[in-house]
Amino acid sequence: MHRNHRAVAVAATVLAGALFATSCSSSSGGKKSEQGGSDASAGKATTPRMTVAMVTHASPGDTFWDLIRKGAQAAAAKDNIKLVYSSDPSAGNQANLVQNAIDQKVDGIALTAAKPDAMKDVVAKATTAGIPVVGFNSGVSDWKKLGMLEYFGQDENIAGQAFGGRLNQLGAKHALCVIQEQGQVALEARCAGLKKGFTGKTDILYVNGTDMPSVKSTITAKLKQDSTIDQVVTLGAPIALTAVQSLTDAGSKAKVATFDLNKDLVTAVQKGTIEFAVDQQPYLQGYLAVDALWLYKTNGNFSGGSTAPVLTGPAFITKDNADAVAKFAAKGTR
Repeated sequence: MHRNHRAVAVAATVLAGALFATSCSSSSGGKKSEQGGSDASAGKATTPRMTVAMVTHASPGDTFWDLIRKGAQAAAAKDNIKLVYSSDPSAGNQANLVQNAIDQKVDGIALTAAKPDAMKDVVAKATTAGIPVVGFNSGVSDWKKLGMLEYFGQDENIAGQAFGGRLNQLGAKHALCVIQEQGQVALEARCAGLKKGFTGKTDILYVNGTDMPSVKSTITAKLKQDSTIDQVVTLGAPIALTAVQSLTDAGSKAKVATFDLNKDLVTAVQKGTIEFAVDQQPYLQGYLAVDALWLYKTNGNFSGGSTAPVLTGPAFITKDNADAVAKFAAKGTR
């Protein structure tokens, strides 16, 4: 079944890349922006205009979410959709943004469930109002319980186990898993999976991902405190690049590997500054989440029989294959 899911995902990415080149900028917490397709867009759907709300837990300035939005915008342009994007890292505020979308009587909602309990009531309200809801990126273990129609992302625990297995192959003995937001289910699952798959020792370090100077100093202090740490595992590209600076400050010989990409991170993998990265394909997640709502509204389609997620990762990016990814990263789609 997962083989079929991946085939659908790859096909959607090829279609998105062939039809559209879109642009976007980072959003700040709670702010909204709109993106629709041009009437002149080749291949644009002739179905009635829809409005889809995308609500995420993105933190201001996190470039990862630019990739999500670009994928969502590409699908919106193809499908004749008015896309309303909003975000807030606070679970309560994110739930309020979802409620706003319900009040505006949108045709569909795509959301992340980093804090599933906070999404429970608003997802139920959307369903009662007849608004289909799909999940993506965060909440792979909870989307069905929340009553969502579909889910697009990677199984973070399995990805963590695969990450740990790769560290075993590289001969690491003591890993430090850096979590930039305590209680965020996807991040916690990554480190839990790492512990399960890695045969060495794993320590957890919590940092404030919205304060990079603090991230740098906290990792530096931990590395100075324990010289046996030979592997730093981060859960986001900006954290990984900051951790490299921490190694220098601490005089540590540890290596850094990470989850998630951005343009600078891919360059760091090419140079060998970062050992490898796990790519969950955020552009694909954004694209599929929006496109799925269009397919459901216009043709009654839904993937996985509403019982299985569509997996978009994990894919390992190493020095051996980073060049192939770099050209897409330069365009802002990987």
